[in-house]
Amino acid sequence: MTGPPAYAAAPLGDNFLWGVAASGFQSEGHSPDSNWTRYIREGKTEEPIGNSVDFRHRYRSDISLAKGLGVKVYRVGIEWARVQPTPGSFDAAAWAYYDDVINSIVAAGMRPMITIDHWVYPGWVAGRGGWNNAAITGQWLNYARSVVDRYAAKNPLWITINEPAMYLINEVRHGGLPVAASGAMVNRLITVHRNIFDYIHRTQPGAKVSSNVAYIPTAEPAIDANFLDRVADKLDFVGIDYYYSIAPSDLRAVNAATGKMWDASIAADGIYYALRHYARKFPGKPLYVVESGMATQNGKPRADGYRRGDHLADIIYWVQRARADGMPIMGYNYWSLTDNYEWGTFAPRFGLYTVDARTDPTLRRKPTDAVGVYRDIIARDGVRRDYRPTRPAQMCSLADAPSSCTEPVR
Repeated sequence: MTGPPAYAAAPLGDNFLWGVAASGFQSEGHSPDSNWTRYIREGKTEEPIGNSVDFRHRYRSDISLAKGLGVKVYRVGIEWARVQPTPGSFDAAAWAYYDDVINSIVAAGMRPMITIDHWVYPGWVAGRGGWNNAAITGQWLNYARSVVDRYAAKNPLWITINEPAMYLINEVRHGGLPVAASGAMVNRLITVHRNIFDYIHRTQPGAKVSSNVAYIPTAEPAIDANFLDRVADKLDFVGIDYYYSIAPSDLRAVNAATGKMWDASIAADGIYYALRHYARKFPGKPLYVVESGMATQNGKPRADGYRRGDHLADIIYWVQRARADGMPIMGYNYWSLTDNYEWGTFAPRFGLYTVDARTDPTLRRKPTDAVGVYRDIIARDGVRRDYRPTRPAQMCSLADAPSSCTEPVR
């Protein structure tokens, strides 16, 4: 009697954390004064945010959509600019809003994953220099401790700072930080992460805390030296955001950096190498795919013909292969539940549910083909054991060069 073939995708098990993700600023709308509303007002983005997809008033129905998928984790952000619109005082109505968001997630049977800082800070902080002002560390920690004190009892997973490297790049790109102050910003991000990590653990015994990495194929080891390697002892798990691939035969990943995310190469097998990279770098430390998804241009079919549902199933196949090969993967979040404002434009669409924020005043959530795919994947704890990816693995993927070329997975 023969066993399953070598390529079989073993189920991920009942304890695997399936999730969806969103951020406050990108989806809430009705945005208070912040560094990002100022960038928009100064004409530094392609288009204004308006009220985005109005998560601010539709969160209960969006949480219901997530519950319908069967996910166990819902990632949301608390917006510093909303809860502390002026220095020295917090807004009771804003706290009440977030209280109901978090309580609604828990009531729906999901665990919150709370992002403390997703690239947005209050306008009054921006007016004082943002991350170029040493005082921001104390201001940030005062805000962050308030978030922890308020929600630790809900037993959330925590992301302290979303994608620190991209945070820095966007601050410099939009004029929120002079290039010469880049090192100071990184040092301050490290200071607040290390401090709030300890504070969370004192407040919430057994907490799971991380800061997610925007994984850049091949270049990631050099990028990690600036932040991740310097906080490695203050990470309960490695949070990984994986979107784009690169190979000698397909260098279209550069389109992600120029804003044409829908034209960037997205070979799914690259996630296996990203996970293997961190499994080897941090032996035994749990791994969590905090963000992963596929962009289309205004919801139109991709030029390469890749469908969202097929890409999602392919990604999960490689996550299952990685887990079967001994990598300690604890969870996966799809980015994002709905389309939203992608930091300057509504053109890239990542949502399981598409929303036309430009032309549809009703902001109707329309399911894509990936909704049914994700629901089925969650119900069976992964893709079928006989599932084969719709796209072949890349030859000499550069996701984690040189090992992804010298030690390929098939």
